[in-house]
Amino acid sequence: MSKSSDLIQGTLDLLILNTISLQPQHGWAIAKRIHQISNEVLQISQGALYPALHRLEQQGWIKSDWRVTDGGRDAKFYTLTRAGRTQLQKELAQWERLSSAVALVIRLGALA
Repeated sequence: MSKSSDLIQGTLDLLILNTISLQPQHGWAIAKRIHQISNEVLQISQGALYPALHRLEQQGWIKSDWRVTDGGRDAKFYTLTRAGRTQLQKELAQWERLSSAVALVIRLGALA
């Protein structure tokens, strides 16, 4: 990873699914929420976010509909589908296994 804000490959889907799991959100709000929750470490570019949203929608994990934002603008809001909730649970389990394995390697490597 070249910068601290680079995402591990494959984590963007997990971050998006988790972010919209509580309530529908539009793209800009998704990116902003991820940025805020990560203590401003993770910044998702539009060039990465919107293709990911499109891909997740094609896979049937999210659906979208046009709504009016709090600011009065029309925006596409994304909602998790039932299949998306199932996928989120799979992605969370995979993330837990991966992050635990990385933590083990780092801890044991530091002891060597």
